[in-house]
Amino acid sequence: MSLFITLEGPDGGGKSTQARMLVEHLQSLGVDVLMTREPGGTAIGDQIRRVLTDLSNTPMHPRTELLLFSASRAQLCHEVISPHLQAGGTVVSDRFYDSTFAYQGYGHRLDLDALRHITAFATGGLVPDLTLLLDLPAQEGLMRRKKHGDWNRLDAYDLPFHERVRQGFLALAAADAARWVTIDAARAADEVQADIRRAVKARLGAIQREGAGS
Repeated sequence: MSLFITLEGPDGGGKSTQARMLVEHLQSLGVDVLMTREPGGTAIGDQIRRVLTDLSNTPMHPRTELLLFSASRAQLCHEVISPHLQAGGTVVSDRFYDSTFAYQGYGHRLDLDALRHITAFATGGLVPDLTLLLDLPAQEGLMRRKKHGDWNRLDAYDLPFHERVRQGFLALAAADAARWVTIDAARAADEVQADIRRAVKARLGAIQREGAGS
């Protein structure tokens, strides 16, 4: 049974750590699970990631940013995500296309309809089964990033931009409650992980019930 899980949210929410913890948990249960990330996840995508995150590229236009993210995503779907799902495996991704809507759509205020068309083209229409929103105030997330010394071009946008991004994620989650689960990421990592595991278990159970009823 394939399952596509994505972790989304403002910067500093601990998505990478939580994704790794979830993958280790699923592996302990015998699940054939693969972890990936955006941007990146492939040799081509990792090259694009370096361009996107490099602080020397501050003149980058939001449309350029959008298209680079989408190019990395197209390669990731073609090379990694879709083949693993088609083989019956589970994929856990640290960010996916909802970050484009939050950052380039709500953050940069690019046209959301245009983003939907570009995203559908890049992904071939692939949609996550479960999206976990690790939510925390934008300022707190940025403070965490600075504390850990992991600062890139996207982090360097001003606070109002990051606040729009957070509100974008919350709006996306509210508009598709069947796919999204919002989790308070301002707490200790083990508390956040416990909520994530409960959400994944519930979604797995729902899929199994649907399969049994078909």
